[in-house]
Amino acid sequence: MPQSQSRLLRTAAARADFLEYGRQGAAGVPDVLAASWERSQQAGVDIDRPVTDFSADLDIGSRLVRCAEPVLDQLGSDTADLPLVIALTDNQARLIQRRDSSSAVGRLLDRVAFSPGFNYAEGKMGTNGVGTVLEAGQAVSVVGPEHFTEQLQAFACTGAPIIDPLTGRLEGILDISALAETWSPLMHTLVKSAAKDIGRNLLLDRNQAQQALFETYLRADTRSTRQAVFAFADSVSMANGAAQAVFDPVEQLAVREYATFLMARSDRVSETMTLHSGRVIRIRGTRIVSGSDTAGIVVIAEVVTDQACDPKIPVPGVGFADHVLPQVAVAGAETRVLVSDLRRPHVPIASGSSPGWMRACSELRDALATKAPTIVLGETGTGKFTLVAELFHADHPGGRSVSVDASQLRSGAESDLDALLNSAREQTLCIVRNIDQASTEGVERIDELFTTLGATTAPVAFAATVSDSSLDSDLPFHALLGHFEVAVTIPPLRCRTEDLTLIVNRVLGEIAPGRRVRLSPQALQTITQYTWPRNVSQLREALTHALRSRPVGEIQNQDLPSYCQTRSRKNLTRIEAAERDAIIAALRETGGNRVAAAEHLGMARSSLYRKLRSYGITA
Repeated sequence: MPQSQSRLLRTAAARADFLEYGRQGAAGVPDVLAASWERSQQAGVDIDRPVTDFSADLDIGSRLVRCAEPVLDQLGSDTADLPLVIALTDNQARLIQRRDSSSAVGRLLDRVAFSPGFNYAEGKMGTNGVGTVLEAGQAVSVVGPEHFTEQLQAFACTGAPIIDPLTGRLEGILDISALAETWSPLMHTLVKSAAKDIGRNLLLDRNQAQQALFETYLRADTRSTRQAVFAFADSVSMANGAAQAVFDPVEQLAVREYATFLMARSDRVSETMTLHSGRVIRIRGTRIVSGSDTAGIVVIAEVVTDQACDPKIPVPGVGFADHVLPQVAVAGAETRVLVSDLRRPHVPIASGSSPGWMRACSELRDALATKAPTIVLGETGTGKFTLVAELFHADHPGGRSVSVDASQLRSGAESDLDALLNSAREQTLCIVRNIDQASTEGVERIDELFTTLGATTAPVAFAATVSDSSLDSDLPFHALLGHFEVAVTIPPLRCRTEDLTLIVNRVLGEIAPGRRVRLSPQALQTITQYTWPRNVSQLREALTHALRSRPVGEIQNQDLPSYCQTRSRKNLTRIEAAERDAIIAALRETGGNRVAAAEHLGMARSSLYRKLRSYGITA
């Protein structure tokens, strides 16, 4: 029996078990899929006859449609001979356009209301390649029995979010649908690539005023790689890596407000200002005007005197800032070099006491200390990249980190990197992010980069991050594994129960700086019991959602997103929490094999199944 058919049969069996027994019946099913089944069930989706709604007021001439059309034209041309259908939806999962490469598949999809105007949100139609992408915030393929409803199981659909690169907002979803037996993993790559192309078109489609602001910001950032550069407009705020490193969110807001006040009276300013920390900074700003429109302002800020602390004197609790490091040698607004700054205190991401996390930090410190080429594995959102950068800069306060996003590496990038790395005098670490997302061409460029770095006499080391779920794939990045000497795996959030309070407080401090906000004991318990398939990044989204309902004060259970409520509500003692974590660890070590996990734990299988249900474990 072909492996793909065997996998589908296992999924069908797991779905049947899920419908009968709940979450524990979905053993072995990916977390994204199991969570979607749960959401669909809780939304009351009928597995036999789901009911959707129709909207006649779609904006078929929207900016999204305008930017998507050339990509859809090319995609349709490239797949003209394939039995599939291409669909574009808005950010509410309503179909705007559908293009049929196969009229036969199109007629079948008509029967399940997969047509312009109809809503394919997960709460309407269950697990599918549109609504589940919207809920998960990532590209998703749903094949055959992976659908929640019976009537969609004849199909396979792969969807990817369309993100506006400037605002970071999800504008719509691109989907390719086919019959289940004709689905290919290549559709996943095809959809993700096309969705990124639409995102680039959204960036280019900005009006003249916004484009003028963006281009001025890029020029200032290119000239001032070691200086903090900001761009502010009514609905846009941009800051380069140096700005994020030097100024915390409260200080960034202060810069914005003061610069906006000054620029209301002058086209150009050069002023000093004192921040709440006592630091004195100089800001140089330019008002950007296009025709009669004021696009915004571009500001360069530099510290004149630093009264907060002397960076030469070690300060307890001061570490590398937990921010997103920029990309280097890639197309886009984030092209820059980051030089770390240790001035502002924060709770470092490396803080934690769970055994798996402490072990990962120790292994990573040792690898970086010996400059061994290191590959860092882990689920999406576990903090792989941030942890590498933080530990490197903790050992090399005067060092430099250079970040390259593998999925966006473009032609000509090598020369940019060569110039950056060959000029390195201080200790430098080159971090290649998400090498599993690199194209075949990108892998060739990264291979040349690693070969060069391995042979250089400059003080340069390199590391890379990869999603551990990609290790079983046939993706091109496998050709790069020979460059590495050490592999370190970062544990997922669900295996760091002891650290959750610390992590929650750090995330709340980031997204609500200066506010008096905390979690109620019940809300913290709910967070503790949820599995967090997208880890810290999803936790940040959940807390942001909660703050919209309760911006200050004590966040209650009902303020959290509904998906957080899918776990067991039982309050666990410390012993029970330790037992639960031990079970999760055993399941991970045995690849989800419950028989082997029970043996490993010295526990009867019946006892293990009872505890899986009691603790709400789905690993």
